[in-house]
Amino acid sequence: MSNLPGDRAKSRYVEDTFNSIAKRYDLMNTLMTFGLDKSWRRLAVKLSRLKEGGKGLDVCCGTGMLTLEQARVAGPAGKITGLDFSRNMIEMAQQNIKDLSFRDNIQFVQGDAMDLPFENNCFDCVTVGWGLRNVPDVLRVVQEMARVVKPGGKVISLDMAQPVVPVFKEFYWLCFDRIIPTVGKLLSGNKKAYKYFYNSARGFMCQQELADLFAQAGLDETRYLNLCGGVVAIVEGKKPL
Repeated sequence: MSNLPGDRAKSRYVEDTFNSIAKRYDLMNTLMTFGLDKSWRRLAVKLSRLKEGGKGLDVCCGTGMLTLEQARVAGPAGKITGLDFSRNMIEMAQQNIKDLSFRDNIQFVQGDAMDLPFENNCFDCVTVGWGLRNVPDVLRVVQEMARVVKPGGKVISLDMAQPVVPVFKEFYWLCFDRIIPTVGKLLSGNKKAYKYFYNSARGFMCQQELADLFAQAGLDETRYLNLCGGVVAIVEGKKPL
């Protein structure tokens, strides 16, 4: 964690980082995950138990890919909101929905994940994709997500995690450290941004620690699901009735 900015500067640093790579973010995500990111998002929304006609929130929505998956499930009668603090990411998200038939049931809001501008108990589910390791106070964000989800609703995180297969683990971190930043520089012109992604992922809490934090935030039935040997994990919790 020594290469990461301190909490006081982190919000501005992360915002500037994501603003700088917004146009190439989706392409890099696809390359970094070998195209598996789409199936992971579908699984995350499936686990959220969002139904047709439901109302969902996607925190740290970025370019809106997880938001769009919620909207696909909720259908034309649903209402889905994506929130992000990066202006450029929100603009890309709006571009991503402009030709969709169900775009009218999606709205994007620029805002702070640590102080969500929504009333208590107003969403059927709340998701966050690749976002929690980028915020200064993870517990506060999860508490906010728990606050705005309805009783019985799910809070879901989809993010980089700590690989659990010993030999693969070292190979993975080596590739992430050496190769991904170089590819990121070629495609986005910003090697530093993808070096930050490595540092933030390597220094982030493990899956069990995040599940424990979900419980600390007041959520029940917390658990995690490893994907690709723990390279990515879905962590979920349910708001008590």
